[in-house]
Amino acid sequence: MTDTQLTEIPTLGKLYVGALGSAAKARLSSAQAPQTLPAARHTVLDARVDLERLADFQRLVQHSASDYLPSGFVHTFAFPVAMSLMSRDDFPLPLLGMVHLRNNTEHLRPIHYTEPLTVTAWAENLAGHRAGTSVELVAEVSAGGSVVWRGRSTYLAKGVFLPRFDRPDARAPRPDFVPPQPTALWRLGADAGRNYAMVSGDFNPIHLSRLSAKALGQKRSLAHGMYLASRVVADIVQNRQEPYEWSIDFDSPVFLPAAVSLSISDTEGEDGYSGSTFVGWNQRSLRRHFAGAVRALPE
Repeated sequence: MTDTQLTEIPTLGKLYVGALGSAAKARLSSAQAPQTLPAARHTVLDARVDLERLADFQRLVQHSASDYLPSGFVHTFAFPVAMSLMSRDDFPLPLLGMVHLRNNTEHLRPIHYTEPLTVTAWAENLAGHRAGTSVELVAEVSAGGSVVWRGRSTYLAKGVFLPRFDRPDARAPRPDFVPPQPTALWRLGADAGRNYAMVSGDFNPIHLSRLSAKALGQKRSLAHGMYLASRVVADIVQNRQEPYEWSIDFDSPVFLPAAVSLSISDTEGEDGYSGSTFVGWNQRSLRRHFAGAVRALPE
């Protein structure tokens, strides 16, 4: 695997503009798209957190003010490095219109905003999906020579079927969802996607407006998956000092504006480590949007 060292954390806006150009070029080209993932890692050394951006993120996801980084913020900090990998010419899937399927994250210790951070990202597990092709992007954040945060994000290139992958059975039934007693109700305005884009830098057009979302096949703009994840994890974790892990699966998009019912329940695993499970659903249709868990890790 080759290592590519970037001079700084990329700007997501520039990457999206580059992706638009690449998409236009691909439509005009007769060359066959790559069929495998690039054997490459992208790394940024000694990256620094912007304190104003951190404060804006904490306010938006309702995390208490702190000098330590919320886990969702670390994802937004590392995500552009992973996205730079997806914007390569030898990456087999189009960057624009990617759908977020799930996240698995380990937050291994508190991370102070003044610490210089090294971010490394790579891609794994290209696979067939009933609606297209999925891929996993892995990002690791290190400080002082040790990994302090690790995230694995799964994305779907909807409608892109690579010929070397079988398509899973799309007819497999999904289990019925019976909503539990809600513990909270989120009311998200039509501007929720734009507000999160301003603090995260993620200006994916599917989140910005009805018009830009329709251009990419969505009926309306939708909330960022990482906004939803960051908000619920912040609610559960706040300023926890011990290591923890969290996961979330996105079952259906949250089209904006929206009312999202939320339920959070405390749990204790067989290994004795405590945690919480959560689920969010549409208040009117009762369709599940996301579900996941937060669990303490052994120190």
